[in-house]
Amino acid sequence: MASIPSPIPMGKFVHTAGGLDIHYHEAGDGPPVVFIHGSGPGASGYSNFKLNYPRFAEQGYRVIVPDLPGYGLSSKPEDVEYVLAFFVSALREFLDQLGIERCVLLGNSLGGAIAMQYALDHPRAVSKLILMAPGGLEERETYFQMRGIQDMVASFAGGAIDTEGMRHLLSLLLYDKELIDDALLAERVGVCALQPRGVLSTMRVPNLSERLGEITCPVLGFWGMNDLFCPPGGALKVARQCPNARFMLVNQCGHWVMVEHRAMFDRNCIDFLNHD
Repeated sequence: MASIPSPIPMGKFVHTAGGLDIHYHEAGDGPPVVFIHGSGPGASGYSNFKLNYPRFAEQGYRVIVPDLPGYGLSSKPEDVEYVLAFFVSALREFLDQLGIERCVLLGNSLGGAIAMQYALDHPRAVSKLILMAPGGLEERETYFQMRGIQDMVASFAGGAIDTEGMRHLLSLLLYDKELIDDALLAERVGVCALQPRGVLSTMRVPNLSERLGEITCPVLGFWGMNDLFCPPGGALKVARQCPNARFMLVNQCGHWVMVEHRAMFDRNCIDFLNHD
């Protein structure tokens, strides 16, 4: 029987102490920067950051781009709840296997919430945070009032998402619809077909707002003003409460700042890494 082609390029795998196989891409040498992707149908580290991480590697950083459990080509256990603590534990075991004791965490959406919780749980292990529209800053009910979240959950719960269904979801993620091409659609539909239903139905992310003051490492954040998934007001919460944080609000931009304003995002991140 012919094997099914991978929907994203094959990278490397780490087997964690908890029994998970975590797939990841890696490039460059130097201080480690770990990219943590968001949730949603068809999400993977490669899909979220494929246009960004090579630039960081060129600038002298070791970039590591894992697929979270339940996503991409990583393990997809059916007998777990995909809560924030589960992802943080898996990330810790993954970095332990790679021998990374301290790093920069860069995360968007769910990945941003994971990065913040990791910094709270392991403050000495995180040198800096880069956040793009992070989750974990509102109560669950607030997120479910957002059109993007409502449509995403409804689409995924309805079964297999075809190309047109994925086009609709991506049109909510992106302000600039011209960025939705056939390659992106095929990649996301292919990954989505592999995802267990529980990856969204059991996902729970606590509101971390009351603990933001405990994050003392330097923080650089970005938020699209046209975000339909995470309320842009979260940027003010982080900027006001984290003692060493700054946020950039970007107009004509949805949930993917790193895709829609790639050059600006890469430039500001690398300057932050080099000088702050």
